[in-house]
Formats: sequence, structure tokens, C-alpha cells
Amino acid sequence: MSLSVRIDPNSGFCFGVIYAIQMAEDLLDEQGYLYCLGDIVHNDEEVQRLEARGLRIICHEQLAELRDEAVLIRAHGEPPATYQMAMENNLTLIDASCPVVLKLQNRIKTSYDKQEKIFIYGKHGHAEVLGLLGQTSGNAVVFESLDELLGHELPENITLYSQTTKSTNSFYNIKNQLEGRGYQVNANDTICRQVSNRDKDLRRFAAQFDQIVFVSGTKSSNGKVLYQVCLETNPQTHFISNVGEIQTDWFKPGQSVGICGATSTPMWLMEQVRERLLNL
Repeated sequence: MSLSVRIDPNSGFCFGVIYAIQMAEDLLDEQGYLYCLGDIVHNDEEVQRLEARGLRIICHEQLAELRDEAVLIRAHGEPPATYQMAMENNLTLIDASCPVVLKLQNRIKTSYDKQEKIFIYGKHGHAEVLGLLGQTSGNAVVFESLDELLGHELPENITLYSQTTKSTNSFYNIKNQLEGRGYQVNANDTICRQVSNRDKDLRRFAAQFDQIVFVSGTKSSNGKVLYQVCLETNPQTHFISNVGEIQTDWFKPGQSVGICGATSTPMWLMEQVRERLLNL
């Protein structure tokens, strides 16, 4: 079919994920297996690759049963209760929490210690958000939209935080809307710029091609957001999780195709997609 295909150089793992996976691979080389609390990254293909090398994904219930082992904490971070349990069970925690997330956890803990009313813009049940909530002993309010936030009885003074991967525009829109309603808002912009800057980079990239193939795991919050960014810019955007989901009837001979992905999408997977497209 002879398509011209290019991978977005700004797509692929963010530094927090690179750090966690490098740490896991080094330990797997040393000892042949490693426990990891939750999926190391929200990408099934990458998880399967590491499981084949000896990574053992466990949940919090399984962690409670484990004794005298080493366990990796992934980039999303964990609440204080996880560290407490590790001490009680004689577990060695290998902490690959992203430095941006750790800094945010510390800021929330400081606000909580000052007895501020804390509101976190983030996804309910998301691993990072559970870690943030744990800094407040579960007393912060998590919300996913302005409408949901306004459904709560709000204090005059609001301390506002955000999950690191949320949209910067949405965060500031919420802040401005609250201030417009007369609330005093102490807004802490804790959004990771390596993630938020991808919005602008992706728009530029997606506009250059006839078709876009966006590669991401279905569990990735960041993937859902960035896919929408691509789709808004280029309506000929296709979401796939693996090479097997590519459909030949999406493309016409001679078209240009851009491949991009989430901060949890491995480069090797996007390279596989490129090879498949070049061989259509």
C-alpha cells in the first residue's frame, strides 16, 4: 500500500515511568523475579513483556499476605498505610514513585497538617489519587468535574490540588469558576509539565498527517486525554492498544500516517505499529 509513516518523537514513556521500569529490569536481571504493587504502567503489552521476565503483579490484599520479600512501588506512588504494612510484614519497598508525585504528596500532607480544606481534581480510584488521599487520612475531597465539586458543601477557603496528569486548562478553568462564585481559592498547580506540554506538541504533530494511529492501553487516563487531543486536531485518528487492532481499510495508498501515544506507551510498541503499517 506504500504509506509514509512517522512516529512522534515526543510520545512514549515519561521520565517517571522510564525510572520505574529501569529499576524493575535491573532487579529482574539480579534476582529473576520481582513483586510489583499494581500494574507497573497502564499498558498491558508492556506489563506482559515484564511478566515474561519475572515481574509478579500483586494487589494490596496479596501484599498483606506477603512476608520477607522485596516489592516495587510504581511511579503512581502509595499512601502511608502501604509503608506501614510493609514495616509490619518485613517487606523491603523499592520505591520508584515519580519525584513529581512525591513532591505533590508532601505538599498535600503539609496543607492537611495546617488543617486546610483540601480538594483534589483527579480520577476516583486512580492509583496516584489514592496515594494523595492517603496523605489526608482520607479527608480530602476528590472530584472529576466542576459540576461534581459544586455538588459538595464548599467552605469559603478552598485549597485546590490536582492529579499530576490532568489538563492544565481544565484546572485553571475550575479555579476561575470558583473565584467567580466568590470562593477564596489557594490553587496549587501540581500538574506535570512533561505531560501537559504534550497537549501542544501532539496538536502540532497530529495536524501534519492524513491519518493518526494513537497507541495506548485502555486503562491509561493520560491516554484517554491525549487521544481526544489528537481526535480534535485530526478527525482521522484511530485508537489501538496493539498491532492486531490495525484495520487496513483505514488507509489509502500513498497516505501519510503519524503514530503517537500516551506517557505509558512503550516506544517498542509504536515501532511495531510502524513496521506493520509499512508492510500493509
